[in-house]
Amino acid sequence: MRAARLIKMVLLLQSRPAMTAAELARELEVSERTVTRDAQALSEAGVPVYAERGRAGGYRLVGGYRTRLTGLARGEAEALFLSGVPGALREMGLEDAASAARLKVSAALLPSARDASRTAAQRFHLDAPSWFREPETPELLPAVADAVWDDRRVAACYRRGEEEVVRELEPYGLVLKAGVWYLCARVAPAASAASAVRAAGGGAFRVYRIDRFAAVEAGGERFERDGDFDLPAFWAERAEQFARSILRAEVVVRLSADGVRRLPYAVDAPAAREALEAAGAPDAEGWVTVTLAVESEDVAHEQLRGLGPEVEVLAPAALRGRFARDAGRLAGLYGG
Repeated sequence: MRAARLIKMVLLLQSRPAMTAAELARELEVSERTVTRDAQALSEAGVPVYAERGRAGGYRLVGGYRTRLTGLARGEAEALFLSGVPGALREMGLEDAASAARLKVSAALLPSARDASRTAAQRFHLDAPSWFREPETPELLPAVADAVWDDRRVAACYRRGEEEVVRELEPYGLVLKAGVWYLCARVAPAASAASAVRAAGGGAFRVYRIDRFAAVEAGGERFERDGDFDLPAFWAERAEQFARSILRAEVVVRLSADGVRRLPYAVDAPAAREALEAAGAPDAEGWVTVTLAVESEDVAHEQLRGLGPEVEVLAPAALRGRFARDAGRLAGLYGG
């Protein structure tokens, strides 16, 4: 523990011109007295650390000193590639590994480039959750993330409706979508069928919401990853399939020019794009008639109301009737 802290202290001093005892104590999560003792220990070990008193003082390394202790461990290297999503790193329990990796990279850079991480962080930030919702970190996310990184099979208890099912899974990858965590995994084949499954190219991959796991236990057995599995491509395909699967109804609407422009922002964007591409020419008033795939009549009512007078529902009759009643109520409120 202390050896790791001493190494981190050297790397911190190597990456900056000077640091006060208070700054080092905050970075190392120790007291200033411990910082003083650690600096003395480093000096006795031959590391040229010295302290300057006064307002501009602090701990420094003798100019030109370089340590070779900058090699990245595998876990640090993997975490470094996710350093642009600090919230996700924290939720998966990888924040410390990423911090160590960034520090080692900073220590290895030339002095003129050592502020690259700070300047980049001030110019780009990813805020994954959607607006107006407080995201909750699934309790079992760190355990699932560990299994993903280590290619270990897990025995998982998953809530599906009112029942719980137990599956042995091969966890391939994690996806954070609008503040919700998902696991892309393959159901592990039974031992007797494992060779046949591998010969056939493996079993089907599935998607699980991590907040629906009731229990996850990683076993000692590692699985062999399918080299052809592409997580971004798999997720994009499944996301499109899901979006299409919930669009089970159709409505026919007329849209003004402004309604055409706003439609993709009011309803499912791919559905709006397909409807507009299949539409005919505008009528004499410049309005376009489209057939739009929607999740349900209730959802269509909520979504299309946002277009106000820029949309006219033609069918089904029940939905048109709901909009007619809405119009009547609005006329009653504003007609006077």
